[in-house]
Amino acid sequence: MATQTPPSSATRESLHGLDAQGLKPGGAIHWNQTPAELIEAAIRRSEGQLADMGPFVAVTTPFTGRSPKDKFVVREPGSEAHVDWGAVNQPISPEHYATLLAEVKAYLNTQGELFVQDLYCGADPAHRLAVRYVTPNAWHASFVRNMFIRPDVSELPTFAANFSVLHAPEFKADPKRHGTRTDTFIVLNLAERTILIGGTRYAGELKKSMFTVMNYYLPLAGVMPMHCSANIGKDGDTALFFGLSGTGKTTLSADPARGLIGDDEHGWSKDGTFNFEGGCYAKVINLSPEGEPDIYRTTQMFGTILENVVLNDGSRTVRFEDQSLTENTRASYPIHYIRNHVPSGRGGHPRHVVFLTADAFGVLPPISKLTPEQAMYYFLSGYTAKVAGTERGVTEPQATFSACFGAVFMVWHATKYAELLRAKLLEHGSHVWLVNTGWSGGAYGTGARMKLSHTRAMLAAVLGGTLEKAQYVTHPVFGLAMPKSAPGVPEGVLDPRASWKDGAAYDAQAAKLAKMFRENFTKFGDNPIAKAAEAAGPR
Repeated sequence: MATQTPPSSATRESLHGLDAQGLKPGGAIHWNQTPAELIEAAIRRSEGQLADMGPFVAVTTPFTGRSPKDKFVVREPGSEAHVDWGAVNQPISPEHYATLLAEVKAYLNTQGELFVQDLYCGADPAHRLAVRYVTPNAWHASFVRNMFIRPDVSELPTFAANFSVLHAPEFKADPKRHGTRTDTFIVLNLAERTILIGGTRYAGELKKSMFTVMNYYLPLAGVMPMHCSANIGKDGDTALFFGLSGTGKTTLSADPARGLIGDDEHGWSKDGTFNFEGGCYAKVINLSPEGEPDIYRTTQMFGTILENVVLNDGSRTVRFEDQSLTENTRASYPIHYIRNHVPSGRGGHPRHVVFLTADAFGVLPPISKLTPEQAMYYFLSGYTAKVAGTERGVTEPQATFSACFGAVFMVWHATKYAELLRAKLLEHGSHVWLVNTGWSGGAYGTGARMKLSHTRAMLAAVLGGTLEKAQYVTHPVFGLAMPKSAPGVPEGVLDPRASWKDGAAYDAQAAKLAKMFRENFTKFGDNPIAKAAEAAGPR
């Protein structure tokens, strides 16, 4: 029987070429290569190495995380009035941008090889962007191919990008000439629909910068962009999980009994929820096959990109516990590596919305049901806590407040997103829950981390409808409705004060955290949306 000839790279080249990006490369251009081709190229170019079982390992030092202080938005008339300017959205002039753009183009034109990936951001065709990534590194091209939605090969010749990302990881900016803070830059031009990234190899910038872009455009269409994971039950009930890094967003949404819509970034439109991405970007520090079997399985598969993990000498097996490069070790893999993924990347209007927080003070209840006003308060607060020892000089838990559970990715003022969320919650009658995946029985250093099995049992009770009918008591300080019981959760766990040996010590800690919440909320001033939510905060 004759074998079928695979599509050649020529059939994957856009008829539009790179003219729209203003590039005229002198070297080879590799269009929409497959994972096998990209990994072969990355090995040939000494960009990293293969680990045991096949994943590709890249090291991005000295930067092993995002550089939020080096992100800029071009201040131009079309978007200027909408952007919440400040430390998150720092302005850069059109003149500085033009100079930087010209030099990035010149740099890319002189590279021996360029790798181009044409991808979609957004599973809903009505709201997606057609994005062209241009990078000199094969492994970065493989990363974005994992992370975004891959068009059918038949679409590639006529693919017309309406957004471009020019990636020059080894190019360093000149702050005086380019208006940047350092030689690292992530610059968004919303008018020209272009992102420039350079001075850092950290792949997360390629993903999160597009999330920022979606956070700007979607509200203009009445769509709520969300830093959340999403899954769906057998009966079509969709659930959203908001949370900052380390709160369990990826872990808890990867439920073998439910379909995974996506693990990080979604939109909520009039037609329901949709994933922005076609892949997952999971933290893998201390990953184990027992604790997170589905995610662990992806790290044993060819095509997965492992970022800043350490390998054992000789065997090249991964030392998941090793933090010598960074605590922020990551795995990037296409979502179909998760067995129960939802191929369409879409779900209905959520029945349940879960806010995840890792409270290292040991104060917040393991689970509580929120009123619409409380939902706005805790959404705008976006609370979690760093534990002692994670950073130099941190000797006790530190509260972290990131509005919308992702302030560093938001372009509009936080209350714009809160207003959108409130309208959708009320329209569709979604239930909102606050889940503490942090500490119980005491603060970090005294108490213990909430057992994952207990958290999973509570979420099963939420998603199964049990907690909707439960009896509740009210937290005396935070005013949160705490269930008296939940299937699979021992007595004494659901009431945080009862889990402490010293009730007076708990009261003091609760008062301390409540004060932090109130002080943080003052930053919203007299904004009417925030004022309406303020009364739902701790007493």
